[in-house]
Formats: sequence, C-alpha cells, structure tokens
Amino acid sequence: MSYKFDFAFLADRWPDFVAGAWLTVQLTVASIALGFVVGTVCALARVYGGPVLRRLVGIYVETIRNTPLLIQIFLVYFGLSSLGLKLSAEVSAIVALTVNMGAYTTEIMRAGIQSIQRTQLEAADCLGLTKMQTILHVVLLPAMERVYPALSSQFVLLMLASSITSQISAEELTATANLVQSDTYRSFEVYMIVAVVYLALSALYRFALWAIGLVLFERRRRLGTPL
Repeated sequence: MSYKFDFAFLADRWPDFVAGAWLTVQLTVASIALGFVVGTVCALARVYGGPVLRRLVGIYVETIRNTPLLIQIFLVYFGLSSLGLKLSAEVSAIVALTVNMGAYTTEIMRAGIQSIQRTQLEAADCLGLTKMQTILHVVLLPAMERVYPALSSQFVLLMLASSITSQISAEELTATANLVQSDTYRSFEVYMIVAVVYLALSALYRFALWAIGLVLFERRRRLGTPL
C-alpha cells in the first residue's frame, strides 16, 4: 500500500468543520425539542383521543416510519417550494427532521403512557388532581422516565441521520466534508475526520441526555438506576 495520509489541509479548513458541526447541533437540537413535543401530543391523542383522531395519528406514524427520511426531506424542500412556500435549506431540514422525530417519539411515548396502570389514574382522581395535573405528574413524567433510554437512543440516531440534509445543501457537517473533499481531493482523510467528529458528537449528546435525565428523574437519581 503506497497511499500517504496528508492532513495538512486541516490547518486551513478546520473552521469549516467547526461551523458544520455547530450547524448539525443547531439543526438536531431544534428538531429533537420540536419532535418530542409533536410526538408527545400525538401519543396522548393516540391513547386518549377519539377513533378518528387515533386513526389520523396512526396514518401519520405509519407513513413517516415506512418512508425514507431522504424522501421526506425532498418533499418538504422541493414540494413546498413547488406550492409557492420557499423555505431555506436549514428550515426545511428542521421541519423534515421534526416530522420524522415526532413519528418515532409518538410510538416510544405511547408505550410509556400505556405502561401507566389504571389504578394510578384512579388514585390521582381520588386525590382531587385536575386532568392537567394528572397528565403531567401521573402520566407523562413517569412514562417518559420508563422510556427515556429509548428516547435518548432515538435522539442520537436523529443527529446521525441529519447528515442526509446535505442533499438539500444544508451546510452541516457532512455537506462541509463534501465541499472540503472536492477542494482537496483527500477523501479518505476528510471522512476520517468527519467520522471522529460524529463519534464525539454522539458522546456529547449521550452525556447531555444523561445529565438531563438526572435532573428530571429524581427517583432514578436517588436509586442510582441507569438512564
């Protein structure tokens, strides 16, 4: 093997990688937050809503989970543009990732909500809790605690999947790598660097989610239960 590694380009191009990684973080944090809200609302609708509402949420979930994320991104970016609604690549990426995240979060949160025993709801009613207090303290928080490891994994997967948004020219980490590679012709080195950055971002996300779990779930923190 005569290939010689050359990382000299990194001295000039490292700000590009930093900017790309920062945009990746921005896109995914916004999509995770919005997708969690969408998914939680849809999960509540699928468990406690009427037949029509449950059916509509089911159609949304099955449609998103059984179509490629890339197609969903194209539909948002090119489809909305064809209808006269022009969105930037970054905004389109957030919309598509939010819709995708919402569908997966719906099923994860639905499993958590359905794990709450009816006796707990009856106890909340006996204590005189309002419906909103019951949903928040008796249903949502315990449900989220039970499925938090699955949610955390899904959030990290979304961050990794955000690389697909480079196909609509969102200048995140993978798009930056493609640009640097086309300028330097050092494909192997560029994508090695990107792989390391994604590994670092995954570790950062998992640590942040672990810390958030410690703050949100006092019982787990007290018992030392893994998050």
